[in-house]
Amino acid sequence: MTGYETLLILVGWAVAGGSPGPATLAISGTAMQAGRMAGLTIAGGIVCGSASWGIAAALGIGAVMLANVWVFELVRYAGAAYLLYLAVKSLRRAVRPEDLSAAPGADDLRRLFFKGMLLHVTNPKAILSWGAIYAIALPAGAGMAQVWQLFAMLIAVSMLVFFGYGVLFSAPRIARGYARARRWFDGLFAALFGAASIKILTARLEG
Repeated sequence: MTGYETLLILVGWAVAGGSPGPATLAISGTAMQAGRMAGLTIAGGIVCGSASWGIAAALGIGAVMLANVWVFELVRYAGAAYLLYLAVKSLRRAVRPEDLSAAPGADDLRRLFFKGMLLHVTNPKAILSWGAIYAIALPAGAGMAQVWQLFAMLIAVSMLVFFGYGVLFSAPRIARGYARARRWFDGLFAALFGAASIKILTARLEG
């Protein structure tokens, strides 16, 4: 694989990771609501969740999951349920806005980290994405050194994208805009998390 081909793959990975979805929605919403540290913390959890699927796919666990469809289905239903839970929480905030004046404490940050990680670990599309990118980018008979090299580049791009969202949406101007229209934002987040839950719930494996 040439340097040009590698660059195209990394750009495509960045575009896919940065496109609207549960992960970017959670980071942007958290950053606007609770500030930069909270946004970066949940982004860190999402990166760790993504890395977990990347390692699993590299070790062949993705193939095992697809060969035993019940495991994939279990993850799918768990992911849909978790997104629905986030939708309900956002809807409750829209109806009864929370006091966001206090900075998040250590316990809050810990919960945000695990929220981000759980959000990605319960997304069955994540391991499919990692498996697909390995299949596309790696030559036949590639050794583990090549696999881990590609993994390192991809997770570095994911970190750039997700942490970038945390920084961008915690900017003072954006945060002030959120504060002025909190209920509308939270209502929108509820709708989008709910739509993502339904999308995962109704997804079917191809072939």
